Amino acid sequence: MRTTPTTQNRILAVAVAVVAAATVAGTASAAPSQPVDKVSDATRDRARESAADSSFNAAALAANAETVKAATAAALAHADATGVGKNETLRVKDTLVDPEGKRHVRFVRAYQGVPVVGGDLVVHLDAKKNYLGVTRAIKHQVAVDSVAPKLTAPQAAAKAAQSVSGKAAKAELVVDARSTEPVLAYRVTVTGGGKTETGVSHSVVVDAGSGKVISSTPLSDGFISPRLKATLRDQGQKAQPRKNAKSAPPAKVQPGAGFPAPANGTGASFFAGDVRLTTTQTAKDSFTLKDPSRGGGETRDAGGKELDSFASGKAFTDSDNRWGNGTTTDGATAAVDAQFGITSTYDYYKAAFGRNGIKNDGAGPHAMVHYGDKVGNAYWSPECGCMLYGDGDGETFKQPLVALDVTGHELSHGVIEATADFQPTRVDARQNQFGEAGSLNESLADIFGAGVEFHTNNAGNPPNYLLGEKLGLEQKFLRRMDKPSLDVLEGTVDYWDKDSYDREVHAGSGVSSHAFYLLAEGSGKKTIGGVEYDSATHDGKAVTGIGREKAQQIFYRALTRYMVSTTDFHEARTATLQAAADMYGEQSTEYKTVDAAWAGVNVTAANTPKEGPAVKR
Repeated sequence: MRTTPTTQNRILAVAVAVVAAATVAGTASAAPSQPVDKVSDATRDRARESAADSSFNAAALAANAETVKAATAAALAHADATGVGKNETLRVKDTLVDPEGKRHVRFVRAYQGVPVVGGDLVVHLDAKKNYLGVTRAIKHQVAVDSVAPKLTAPQAAAKAAQSVSGKAAKAELVVDARSTEPVLAYRVTVTGGGKTETGVSHSVVVDAGSGKVISSTPLSDGFISPRLKATLRDQGQKAQPRKNAKSAPPAKVQPGAGFPAPANGTGASFFAGDVRLTTTQTAKDSFTLKDPSRGGGETRDAGGKELDSFASGKAFTDSDNRWGNGTTTDGATAAVDAQFGITSTYDYYKAAFGRNGIKNDGAGPHAMVHYGDKVGNAYWSPECGCMLYGDGDGETFKQPLVALDVTGHELSHGVIEATADFQPTRVDARQNQFGEAGSLNESLADIFGAGVEFHTNNAGNPPNYLLGEKLGLEQKFLRRMDKPSLDVLEGTVDYWDKDSYDREVHAGSGVSSHAFYLLAEGSGKKTIGGVEYDSATHDGKAVTGIGREKAQQIFYRALTRYMVSTTDFHEARTATLQAAADMYGEQSTEYKTVDAAWAGVNVTAANTPKEGPAVKR
């Protein structure tokens, strides 16, 4: 395709926008100001390092802009493959460069200036910025007869609010392209709808012509699903958490430090025993539960209220930098587990994948404990941009769900939201979600949540391939990866079948979690870290694992490069194969084991569906 001046200007505008956004996202927090006559050698060294970093960042941003420019041009030039039409514009969500030089630019798009729901795609380039291919969420063209709505925004907001008995924020005009027949619609964020313990905010899409509610999706996905909550209550189960609390020894205050400054504190947690915490010392005898060494990662107190923002939470402060007592009699105990969890998750993603924060923007994770009244759940909140933990419902769960793998799982939902952003194919009246993309969302959160445990290797919370084992459920865990069907509470499955198209997402998550386990550890009986596992394959063939480190690298690369909002299990198989090919080659043992692991859960090239299901309306 010949590049016209208009196209060139559009490409340049996109590239400039990305540079501006990246500049904001990449800005480091400045050190506290000091009088000029007291500037230390250390401060001068930091200034020189900062100048060097700025030069490096400027070069990186320029290179990033060139990559975006090339990817945008490729998307337009290869419209038959990418599906990008002449009435569409692209907005960059993420740009990644592989060690081998391949580049991947994730876009969302707009049709005649109107944002498209379900129109995400990733353009792949080689090291020389030549087009390699595309991963796209929808296979059909985006087009509607008109972008002039019949309903007004206030009318759509009212219908959205009524549908979930909540309060509507501003309505945004969108083109909903998730179905094979795109429709002009409004997307409305509604708060205050539903029960607090399952998340109270929804993204409601309303047809801009008929006023029909097309979809209503919870923005927060609790660790305990509505279906599981109902099952536990029907069975009368009372969770008996496995605690490892100890009394934390006094922390040593760093002498002679200027304030604010990093400080080494200690905490007595519910689940992880005594833990070390990096905090912020604000005065001689004053500390805040905020980690300046991890992007300002911080835990605050919601005080039993349903706060809308992290900034509204009250900072945890202490006089001796010794936090919690391992029980609910000290409100800081839950904060110790939460802070330990969010900083451990930050460390895992940085050490394992070089990811600098949940959004890869350098910002540390945030958490609020004591959220709401009788909330027996924990979840990642996109609106807050933080973890939210209730104190238990007083019935099934009588303590906060602040275990390490719970935090790792839920913060991984934040990573997934920032990348592929998997969406369910439908949500029922009780807010249970269904479909393969939603199942992948839960599965990858489990996979990386377990990865947090293995990386942290905390003696009080030993790592394993179980999820929720510290919560005290009668079956001794919530989910497990070697034989997912041992989770009878959620009805999790071991293998793919055609019912996976419309299976509840936690039940369906077993397919890809089992594939990951087979890839990492292989089939058959084994004992790992004192836990006995026994994994059988669907085809009866033995699988020899390649190790957890390699397996998680393959799944992470697949998530961040080759998966989109609608990815199903067979497309996940393709994505992980491509990731393995990138890293090890198509003739490698790793590549062949990825194929064998998916075959082991009945996901093969031979049984790939011709067309995945569209969003149900």
